[in-house]
Amino acid sequence: MKVLLINPPRFHELIGKNPAIVEKHRGFNPPLGVLSLAGYLEEHTDHEVEVIDAQPPGWSYEELAQQIAQRSFDVCGITAMTFTLIDVIKTCRVVRRVNPQCSIVLGGAHVHLFPDETIRLPEVDYLIQGEGEITFADFLDKLDDPARLAKVPGLVYMDAKGKVVNNGISPSTKDLDRLGIPARHKLDVGMYTSLLGRDDIITTMFTSRGCPYRCTFCDRPFSPVISGFRWRSARHVVEEIEKCIELGISEAFIYDDTFTVRKDRVHELCDEIIKRGIRFRWDVRAHVNTVNPDLLRHMAEAGCDRIHYGVEAGNDRMLRTIKKNTTVARIKDAVRATHEAGMEVLTYFIIGQQTETASDIDDSLALAKELKPNYAHFTVFCPYPGTEIYMNGLETGIIKEDVWLKFAQAPEPGFTLPVWEENFTRQELREMLVKCYKSFYLRPGYVARNLARIRSAGELRRKMRAGLSVLTMTPNQKVYDESEMIAKVSDVVPSAPTTVHS
Repeated sequence: MKVLLINPPRFHELIGKNPAIVEKHRGFNPPLGVLSLAGYLEEHTDHEVEVIDAQPPGWSYEELAQQIAQRSFDVCGITAMTFTLIDVIKTCRVVRRVNPQCSIVLGGAHVHLFPDETIRLPEVDYLIQGEGEITFADFLDKLDDPARLAKVPGLVYMDAKGKVVNNGISPSTKDLDRLGIPARHKLDVGMYTSLLGRDDIITTMFTSRGCPYRCTFCDRPFSPVISGFRWRSARHVVEEIEKCIELGISEAFIYDDTFTVRKDRVHELCDEIIKRGIRFRWDVRAHVNTVNPDLLRHMAEAGCDRIHYGVEAGNDRMLRTIKKNTTVARIKDAVRATHEAGMEVLTYFIIGQQTETASDIDDSLALAKELKPNYAHFTVFCPYPGTEIYMNGLETGIIKEDVWLKFAQAPEPGFTLPVWEENFTRQELREMLVKCYKSFYLRPGYVARNLARIRSAGELRRKMRAGLSVLTMTPNQKVYDESEMIAKVSDVVPSAPTTVHS
C-alpha cells in the first residue's frame, strides 16, 4: 500500500499568547510525528511511504495541491493538534480534491481529546488514538477488510450505518526502541533551523515519553495516552545521533517532557556518547527538582549545551497554586548549577495564571533577571483543553463556556484563544507581556553577555533580527500575523507548543 504523510501549512494556527516576534523568528523544526511513522513503516512493513512538509517552503494550498498531485497514494496520514486543526482540515480538503479515492487518517492530541467531534468532520475517514506507529501499521494491513478494522486498537471510524465505532486508546508500548528511528532522510534536513541553534541545521529528538509531574496548566496528567515514564535505551538513542551526523546534522533539541526524570538512564546515555567519541550538541527540557551538579557536569561533558527549565512563576505562592512541586530556592540552585557546568539556560514564564496579581508578575520578571538565563520566554497563559485549570475555569465560571468543544465541533478561522480573565483584561496582559520582553532583553548587560557567546555568522544574523523586533514591540501588536505565518513559523513543543511540561 502507498502512504503519503503530510505536515500541513500553518496559515491559521491558533498561536499561544506569544508576541509576534517569537513566532516570526524561531525557525522550523522537522515534523517528528510523521517522520516517526515513516521510520516505523519502513523498518517493519512493506508499505511505500512518502513525506511532505509544506511549512519550510511556505507552500500555499494550491502549491500543496500540485505537490500532492505528483504522488500516487492510497492512504494519507496527518497529525492533528487542536491549535493546527483548521490547517489540518484545509489540507484534508486539498487531498480529497486531488485524490478522491484515498483514505484520510488523523492522529495526534486533538484526536484523543475530541474523537467524536473529529470523526464527524466530513473530510476525515479514520482516527488513530494513542501512540500511532504500531497501530497505524496494523490499520494499513487490515484496511482492505472492513470486518477486521473493528479489531484494530485505537481506531475510530464511522460504520456503514453512520454510527461511530471507537476501539479505545491503543496500548502504549513499553519498549520504545521497538518504534525505531524517525525517517529524517525523507525530507531535506537543510530546511530546519532555529533562533536558538548554534548551527545552521538542527533537528529534534525524543528519548523518553511521559512526565510524573501534575502542573495545572498541562494536559499530561489527564491524558489517556500517557502510560508512565518510559525511555529508550542509551544504545538506541546514540544510534539515532550517529544517523543524524551521517545526514549532516550536528545539533538536536531533545523534546522529552522531562528529560532528567531518571538520572541513571541519563548517566548511561552520557557514558555511551563519551565512549563512542561523538561530537554532537544537544539541549533538553528538565524540571529543576530532577538535576544535581554531578548530573549536569556529566551532561555537559557529553555535549549538552542548554537546558530549558519551566520556571513559570516568580514566587512560592504561585508555584504552589499551579502545582509546580518546587520552590524559588530550588530554581535558583538548579540554574546556578547549570551555569557552573558550562551550559546555557532558557527559562519559561507564564503570566496571567489563576489568582496571579500584578505583584506576582513583577516577581516573575525580577526572578528572570536574577537567574541570568541566556534566554527567557514569556507567554500569556492560555487554558488549553484537557488541563486541570481549564476544567476548573469551567466549574467556577471564569471560563463562561466550553470554547474548545465548540471549536472542535465547528473549527473555523477567527477563533479567539481563551485567557484567564480573573484579574486582568486581554489588553492588560498584552501590555505586561511586552513589558517583560523589553525589560529583560533590552538591558545592555544582557546584550553584551550574549553577543560574546555567539559562535557563527548564521547565529549572529538570527539573533540580530530577533533583537531588532523586540525593540519595536508594542502592546497592540498582533499576537501573530498571517503574513508572518506564511513567511516563517515553526513548531515548538508538542505538546503545548509554547509551554514546558515539567
